Amino acid sequence: MLLTHDIEFTLNGVTKKLTIDVTMNALDMLRDVVGLTGTKYGCGEGECGACTIRVDGETRNSCLMFAVDFDGRDIVTIEGLAADPKADALRESFVEHGAVQCGFCTPGMVMQASHILDTHPDADAATIKRGLEGNLCRCTGYKKIVDAVESACCGGR
Repeated sequence: MLLTHDIEFTLNGVTKKLTIDVTMNALDMLRDVVGLTGTKYGCGEGECGACTIRVDGETRNSCLMFAVDFDGRDIVTIEGLAADPKADALRESFVEHGAVQCGFCTPGMVMQASHILDTHPDADAATIKRGLEGNLCRCTGYKKIVDAVESACCGGR
């Protein structure tokens, strides 16, 4: 027997009302029910950060959340950053610094980096490195990513 629950939440600025299986995780709901595939499935254990989203302004691994935990909350995915000029500058900086290779980690990195920009607008490299802990990249190494975030934070100091 399938146990369902009605939830209502804000997703990228739009109110959503859904009836979902209570065992469904948030990442599967975003990708399979809502159709937002920018958030990636990486490890499924909260180790890689590919599934990073914002919940009430804080970054979270969506693979570790149940979809029912979205009820009453404000959710932002990588698609939700599309209209954010600070995120545009961040994405451009990632490209300029060669911080994107296969691109699989990029949505999670950009979500986490965007949070750093919002919470520490003058972040130095050490703060950025600490802020990106929990987001893994297997292609570029981290110097290019940290340089990209630092450039976006401080206008290329």
